[in-house]
Amino acid sequence: MVTDGSVKRSNPIRLIRDGIVVYAGKLGSLKRHKDDASEVRSGFDCGIGIDGFNDMQVGDVIESYEQREVKRTL
Repeated sequence: MVTDGSVKRSNPIRLIRDGIVVYAGKLGSLKRHKDDASEVRSGFDCGIGIDGFNDMQVGDVIESYEQREVKRTL
């Protein structure tokens, strides 16, 4: 379940277990009601597949983040 913000398929993710980053990479799949989704917003359930990682456990937290380049101002 997405608890805060939104999850976009194109954004990188981090898998956190007991406060330690266990995996950093990208999503393999993002599904909502058996259909592929490009984005899932807060409060909705979804299915997540992670590229190259299968060791998810109860209590793991997945963070999706967006990197932006901001032009410096004087």
